[in-house]
Parts: sequence; C-alpha cells; structure tokens
Amino acid sequence: MARIAPQTARLRKTVDETFYLTCPRRGAIFKEEVWHDEDGTVARYSLAYLNPRVCGVDNGRVLGYDNAHAYHHRHFMGQVERMEFRTYEDLNRRFLKEVQELWRQEDESRQ
Repeated sequence: MARIAPQTARLRKTVDETFYLTCPRRGAIFKEEVWHDEDGTVARYSLAYLNPRVCGVDNGRVLGYDNAHAYHHRHFMGQVERMEFRTYEDLNRRFLKEVQELWRQEDESRQ
C-alpha cells in the first residue's frame, strides 16, 4: 500500500478543479483536488462526483475517492470502504471509468 505523507509535511496543492455540470446532469459537480509533497509524490487527493438528485446522503456524493483520515477509501452512495491504492494515475482512471458507467446508467434510467 502506498504511503500517506504525514499531516505536518509541507504540501503544495497542484490540482484544484471544480466543474459544474449542465443538462442532463444540471446541479451536479465533478471535483478533483491533489496535493504533492516536497518530493513530488501525491500526498493527498480527493475525487468526487456529487449529484444531490441521485444521492441524498453524504452531501450528494455519489462517488468519491480520497485519503483523508490517514487511509485510502471509496465513497459510494453514503457507504465508505477501504481500498487498495497503487498510484494516483490508476485511481484517477478507475474513478473516471466508474463515473462514465454511472452516467450511462443515469441516462438509461431517464429513457
């Protein structure tokens, strides 16, 4: 399992993106935040797809990945589970693939 930098380490936020989605997902938010340590290693991260129309718990977080609270975990519709972490790039690809599948399911349910 990858290390998590101690809270006292000097971190630099390198990614801070928030996208407010439009139709057909108006009101939904897609967020990515990444912090690197002095060695250039991803020390903290948060990926989230929020849509209060789909999920009424966890502030509308349908899907999210982060390493807050000193461990890597996945949020899905109000449930939280530990997960294995290899690299941030792998995790980001997994997150995007899951979001695309969720959007496909949402689109099918509207038809």
